[in-house]
Amino acid sequence: MQNSITPSAGTKRAIPLLDLGEYLAGSDAAAQEIAATLRYTQENVGFYVVVNHGVPRDVIDHGYAELARFFALPQEEKLRIRINDKTVGYIPPRSTMYVSATVHKNTKKDLNETITLARERLANDPAILSGVRFVGPNQWPPGRPEFRKAMIAYQNAIAKLGYAMLPLYARALGLPPSYFAPYFTEPMWWTRNSHYAAIEPEHNQFGIAPHCDHSFITLLPISDVSGLEVMWPDGEWVPVDPVPNGIVINTGEFLARWTNGRFLATPHRVTMPKRDRYSMAMFFNPNHDTLAVPLATCVSAERPAAYESVSMLEYMSWYMDTNYRREGGGRQE
Repeated sequence: MQNSITPSAGTKRAIPLLDLGEYLAGSDAAAQEIAATLRYTQENVGFYVVVNHGVPRDVIDHGYAELARFFALPQEEKLRIRINDKTVGYIPPRSTMYVSATVHKNTKKDLNETITLARERLANDPAILSGVRFVGPNQWPPGRPEFRKAMIAYQNAIAKLGYAMLPLYARALGLPPSYFAPYFTEPMWWTRNSHYAAIEPEHNQFGIAPHCDHSFITLLPISDVSGLEVMWPDGEWVPVDPVPNGIVINTGEFLARWTNGRFLATPHRVTMPKRDRYSMAMFFNPNHDTLAVPLATCVSAERPAAYESVSMLEYMSWYMDTNYRREGGGRQE
């Protein structure tokens, strides 16, 4: 399949579609072609869909099935693993309100429920022993080993895709393909696994209100239940329509800062669905001490550095504490 700009149904806008098959098979020519398309996409849209990405469909399906079983549990059972001071665990509905959003005045608490899971680590991992936030240990629902197995398998598979994207992002930014590798030796990636129940929202209320992600990049298998919408630069909301075995990827605010605003962190939202919707968003983040200092290839006399240096851990902490209520693991009242 040739990489293309594919129209999204019901709109003249287009969500770019990238076929990774030849690239993952080792083609340097494909890497150069995709990197060029990626550069355009990230500078103008900020969202795209990949196919032939190497993430096994059965791993995704198993993850979604186990996620549905978890959210079907009684509320008191889910609350036993309520999100803690390490920011991992269950987050009940109405625990977030994205006040950091600059494109929309969010006034109502979001209706999704979520379980956040960090990259699974050994109990004696230095980051866990030192108490670093966002690294775990994970809170797993008792007596549900299949859930743990499915979530870890999904994380490992989607993270493999994240690593495969790093050389493409480096090329797209005029950097050596291996440029980002040293920043992902002890990554702080984690997943936000959510349930959007088919309920009627109040006015100006969403599954997730308009916001930008905090991440380097975010990877999300496209659900067959619609709801995700992307805001185009002129303000039009464009739905991300189902693509068979497609995974949507977008720039997060950390990468936007690192690229001096060159790569767009695009606002998006999730409207309430007609039937239950599930998502497994991977926030693919670098090591906790990685600094987003504007890259040399993104700074010039015409485009001076616009952002102060900030670490991944500092930015994640600010983002969570600003947008998540106390009962959801943040500091918002």
